[in-house]
Order: sequence, then structure tokens, then C-alpha cells
Amino acid sequence: MPVSKAQQKAVTKYVKAKYDRFGLTMAKGRLDEIKAHAEAHSESVNGFINRAISEAMERDGAAPVASEGA
Repeated sequence: MPVSKAQQKAVTKYVKAKYDRFGLTMAKGRLDEIKAHAEAHSESVNGFINRAISEAMERDGAAPVASEGA
């Protein structure tokens, strides 16, 4: 079922208000490895990256962060 222009606009506005975004650069082929790993663990790439960052920060003793809502 196609999404209306109004719904697309509403989702874009919500994401802009609730989330920070940034670009990530990596070596060619690495994204395919990350996608495969995330899929093998029933996660999205975004969910996997957010979890990996949170776990590394917790392990390294960083201050707690607000919930990502994911």
C-alpha cells in the first residue's frame, strides 16, 4: 500500500525532531558484512550499530545515555 505525501512528510518531521543523524564511512564490502551479522541476529543495521555503540560505551565506563527508542 503506497504511503501518502502527507504521511511521508509527517514521518520526516517526527524523525527530524526526535533523532540525530550522521553519515558513516567504511571500506567497500564492510556494509555487507554488517548487514549479514545484523540479519543473523534478527536486528536491523541501525539497531545493531546502536547496540554496539551502547555496549562499547558501557564497557568503557561512559556515562549512561538516554534511550534511543529503538
